[in-house]
Parts: sequence; structure tokens; C-alpha cells
Amino acid sequence: MQRRQWIIRSGLIGAALTTAVLAGGVHAQGKDIRIAHIYSKTGALEAYGKQTQTGFMMGLDYATGGTMTVAGRKIVVLEKDDQGKPDLGKSLLAAAYGDDKVDLAVGPTASPVALAMLPVAEEYKKILLVEPAVADSITGDKWNKYIFRTGRNSSQDAIANAVALDKPGVSIVTLAQDNAFGKDGVKAFREAIKKAKLVHEEFLPPATTDFTAGLQRIVDRLKDQPGRKFVWVVWAGANPPFNKFAELELQKRYGIELATGGNILPAMVAYKQFPGMEGAAYYYFGMPKNPVNEAMVSRHYSQFKAPPDFFTAGGFSAAMAVVTALKKSNGDTATNKLIATMEGMSFDTPKGKMTFRKEDHQAMQSMYHFKIKADPAFAWGVPELIHEIKPEEMAIPIRNTR
Repeated sequence: MQRRQWIIRSGLIGAALTTAVLAGGVHAQGKDIRIAHIYSKTGALEAYGKQTQTGFMMGLDYATGGTMTVAGRKIVVLEKDDQGKPDLGKSLLAAAYGDDKVDLAVGPTASPVALAMLPVAEEYKKILLVEPAVADSITGDKWNKYIFRTGRNSSQDAIANAVALDKPGVSIVTLAQDNAFGKDGVKAFREAIKKAKLVHEEFLPPATTDFTAGLQRIVDRLKDQPGRKFVWVVWAGANPPFNKFAELELQKRYGIELATGGNILPAMVAYKQFPGMEGAAYYYFGMPKNPVNEAMVSRHYSQFKAPPDFFTAGGFSAAMAVVTALKKSNGDTATNKLIATMEGMSFDTPKGKMTFRKEDHQAMQSMYHFKIKADPAFAWGVPELIHEIKPEEMAIPIRNTR
């Protein structure tokens, strides 16, 4: 109930402040800390966006002790739906900075949207905290100093997954979406593989629903390879290829095993078909052991009668970063002050401690090597923790050129 009341209240305040209240000079007096949250309320990644929003609001409430204030200033969140469209996300961010006079922005959900938004943050000289868009280029060659990211990047995903697969005598094919998310993920994975042999990279349109042709090409490249054979899947959104993989019985017929990272719980229902499958995940509610995660899990169960999901943790982490920075700056939202505060800053999250790397503002964070268990008590394949991969165990490249 508290969350719903806050969402309604934030919407009403946002509407008022963009009209009569702003004219009255409230923003000029610095009474409110205004944050734009731009994410996919609708579109292909709607499920991801809604989880992020839930986690962000829950995290703000937790980090401020239920007051939604820092240094006597009220936090006001203006929510905007980019629908997964880069041009729309770009224009929404410009309007948030220029018309709504927000102090900083959080989001978006999709990597192509994030890449379109990066130059806007630089133009307006205001912070964009990226959560959960993943593409390496966000904190790589497209980065600028106004960009911070709490979400993991493709290199963190790929290097963590290489832990499970990079062994001598192993042959691997990658299967990914033909977009920034997929291409960056495969590039990072390719660079991380040192012992195994990468024999083929298969890219398919993001909206693919018929995987027959793509999987046939994969079979042709792998079936005659000696040793263990894997398809490493990088896929986001609806219609992942896991059910088709199971339907074709590729492991039974050709010895081709499936490997992938973590995902949201509805997507992991398909994982239950692959007990023993290994990979590395950004988050699963049962893996991290720390007070922040315990608080988030408890609050989420209390409010929704269900565990928090993959992107709920991301939104919560973004909120923890924002409030930590604002507390350290004593509520000062001047961009240069926040940048100086956040560079090298460590903050607690449901995943444990994260630290913004000074060179590219990417949050260094743990990942989780898992093995899937088919537990009848859960609808999804349960990722059982094999090893928490600490930030210092992953040599995450610095890819920015500035």
C-alpha cells in the first residue's frame, strides 16, 4: 500500500511541479530533489522495466528510512515511459532535464535507448545513472563523464560466464540477438574465452520466434566437434530460444549442451528443463547473504507475496547509489559535486558492496556462478550457488576512450 500511495503521490507532484508549482519557484528554492526515472513501462522489455521501478522506489524508501528525504529535501520521482524506443527515450530525457528541471535521471531499460540518451546527459551536463541497460559501449566508447552505471555491463556478464565454460577441449557457439546488447555480450565473451574454442557466432533478429534455421546452423557447426559442446545464449525479452532447444533434444541427439546467464523468474521456468546447466547470474534472491538483500526480500514478500526478481535488485541498487551520494553531498545536487562524490564511491546493495570505478563510472560488483536444480517447490529452474565471483576476480576491461 505504501508503494502504491507513493507512486500516486509522485505522479501528482510531478504533474503539479511541471506547471503551477515550478512557476512558484519551488525548484529554485531547492526544496525538492527531482529525479526522472525513464524506463520501459511498455514495450518488449516491459517486465524488466516494471521490476526496476519497483526496486527503485522500494530502495529509496529503505535508504531514507521511510522518509523519502535527504538532508531535509524531499525526493520526487517523475516516471516516464520510453516504450523501448531510442528516439523517444532521447526526447524524454531532454524534456526531463530541460523542462522538468530534474537534478538527475535514472534508466533506461534497453541498451539502444541508453546509447541514444548518453549525448543528452552530456549536452545538459547532468547525471544519467544507467540501470539496467547492459551494453559495454555505454561505459565504453560512447561514455561521457555524466554517465554512471549500477547495472552490470556485458563484460561482467561474459567474464563471469566464461568461468563456467572456459575449459580445454570445449567447443562453443554463441546465440545472441542482433542488437547492441547481443553484439556487445558476444564480443566480451569472445575476449574472455582463453582455453575453449569458439567455433561460430549466431545472431538473430531480437523479435525472432522461429529458431529452427538458426539452431540448424548451430548444429551443423557443433555436431562433429570433439569433447563437450555448448551453445551459450545471450537473450533478453520475450520468446527466448530455450523451449525450442529442449524440443529439438539437441543434448540427447548431438551432445550439445545449453549454457546461459541468469534471467527473470518467468524466463527461468524454461531452465527447469535443463538440470545441471551452468552459467553466471547477476542476481537471484537466494544467493547474496547481506542485510540489504534480506531487507529487500522481506519487503518484497510482504508487499507482493513473491520474491524480488533480477531487475528488482537493480532498481534497488540504483536507489542505494543515489541516496548514498546525496547523503555524502549533504543534499547538494550540483552536478560537479555529485560527480566528485560518486567517483570511487562504494555503496551497499542487495548484491553486497558496489564501487563506481573512477575511470568509467561502471559499478564493480559480484556475479554468481550457478548450477540449475529442478526443485518441485519452484516453478522455475533454481540456480544453486557454486561460487560468488568477486569483483577482484574479474578483469573487467576499461573500454572508454575519453
